[in-house]
Amino acid sequence: MQKDSKIYIAGHRGLVGSAILKNLNQKGYKNIVTRTHKDLDLTNQEAVAEFFSNEKPEYVFLAAAKVGGIVANHIYRADFIYENMMIQNNVIHQSYVHKVKKLLFLGSTCIYPKNAPQPMKEEYLLTDVLEYTNEPYAIAKIAGIKMCESYNLQYGTNFLSVMPTNLYGPNDNFDLEKSHVLPALIRKMHLAKLLSETKYDEVIKDLGVNLIEEARDYLSKFGVSEDSVEIWGSGKPKREFLWSEDMADASVFIMENRDFSDCHPELSCHSELVSGSFSKGAEIRNTHINIGTGVDISIKELAEIIKNTVEYKGDLVFNTNKPDGTMRKLTDVSKLNGLGWKFKTELDSGIKELYKLYIGK
Repeated sequence: MQKDSKIYIAGHRGLVGSAILKNLNQKGYKNIVTRTHKDLDLTNQEAVAEFFSNEKPEYVFLAAAKVGGIVANHIYRADFIYENMMIQNNVIHQSYVHKVKKLLFLGSTCIYPKNAPQPMKEEYLLTDVLEYTNEPYAIAKIAGIKMCESYNLQYGTNFLSVMPTNLYGPNDNFDLEKSHVLPALIRKMHLAKLLSETKYDEVIKDLGVNLIEEARDYLSKFGVSEDSVEIWGSGKPKREFLWSEDMADASVFIMENRDFSDCHPELSCHSELVSGSFSKGAEIRNTHINIGTGVDISIKELAEIIKNTVEYKGDLVFNTNKPDGTMRKLTDVSKLNGLGWKFKTELDSGIKELYKLYIGK
């Protein structure tokens, strides 16, 4: 990418998209195109085609997606598969039609089988059944990987796929129903702390309600009180977390320095992939790249770190009647490291920074 290349970021207001926008701005890229959902509905095929025809971006970061935690994934199954497949189908296809030089598709490590060996290597994709709670979302993301691979192999496009681990950071979603575990725990414990300190005005302001009784009733649905905070599952599952600005840095690094031909041994001898140029009979798959830290932590340990960061004195109650999800999801990042990138932000410092951002300090 050149500093004046026309770059489209789909989903620039989201957790990763906003971090990519910030990263590009800091590096001096001057010709960045963005659209809000109000301005451009990416599930609308005609609207996306018109946008690409008018703007003709040279590079595309496809960070737009419908995302959420275990509760949202379990409840809104149809929404997750429909919206994500529509978004990526439209953007990837129009990138091909309008000869985009390079596209980066962002997925998720939930694409891997529920019982995949740990740490999860790219080659484990489609080797077993998926975790049920997020199966629709995972299937959509797998379809995106295969779409990028297939367009590259048939049409000679340069579309790359990266699969980030659990992300957190600036512009995170703190919605108690739809957010991921880390920001949800930060908000739950912050509100529980405020209740324990009888700072009711701050609780009311945070939740946007009128009365503290209304706030208590609402928070009780999520197991939040001055005395305790409920957490779904046993606390035993282990998860890996990556600071969103590190993810953005990895994404920009790959777009600046790597191509599809770097993503599979059969392609490494081709500096520029041309349709049919790979070995006849070769099976080109698993060209995606894991993005993560290669380090994980149990949900219980995570909750304790957040509890100490927030300085909440109550109890943590693990509801074993709720699903744990996959017991372990650790990425193998050797492919990423081999391409020349490694994470920078440690979890403790990232949680402290995110809590500061949430409370406005």
